[in-house]
Amino acid sequence: MTRLLALDTATEACSAALLDGKVLRERFELAPREHARLLLPMVESLLNEADLVLADLDAIAFGRGPGSFTGVRIAAGMAQGLAFAAGLPVAPVSSLAALAQGAADAGHSRVLAAIDARMGEVYWGAFVAGEDGLVAMDGIEEVCSPETVPLPEGADWFGVGTGWATYTEVLHGRLGPAVTASDGNRFPHAGAVVRLAVADVADGNVLAPEQALPVYLRNQVAQKPG
Repeated sequence: MTRLLALDTATEACSAALLDGKVLRERFELAPREHARLLLPMVESLLNEADLVLADLDAIAFGRGPGSFTGVRIAAGMAQGLAFAAGLPVAPVSSLAALAQGAADAGHSRVLAAIDARMGEVYWGAFVAGEDGLVAMDGIEEVCSPETVPLPEGADWFGVGTGWATYTEVLHGRLGPAVTASDGNRFPHAGAVVRLAVADVADGNVLAPEQALPVYLRNQVAQKPG
């Protein structure tokens, strides 16, 4: 039975989720700049509700970015601290993949995930859901202007994430009929991080706590608030 805690704070959303066998519990709140205050109480609430302690878990998964520099750092730091305290490994998961997984769970099999990266750019990734319902990346994650996002092959793509809210007209103009619809009001959820991390944890594809590092996709983000 897999027991897995997951965290994601890569965007304006703050969330934590706990998988206890087949039972998934989640806390989620849209709270810009409140992640550091909210995340640990969410974790404590989930563990108390499940009557578990950190040492009962198999690993701690976290949204490793890309996303807000401050937000991604909070999730990585919290995962690292909790993992060290309990002697657990960590499982990093792309926040773009978690965003796409949420859309896939809602019935969209081909997803273009975009998180607003500020400075006129988006964090971008294309994902396709497999027979197991889990998304896999089609290409690479990158940071680019909305005018130059890669053109996907085929049609019936669904756009998701804050990048689509900020650059709706530009992205739809760039991608044309390849995109059937978009939703700029979706955010990564820790529950999706859990979904994507389970197989890695089961296969032993985990890291030591000190390797719980954020991914920014561009160096200059580290010098500017996200």
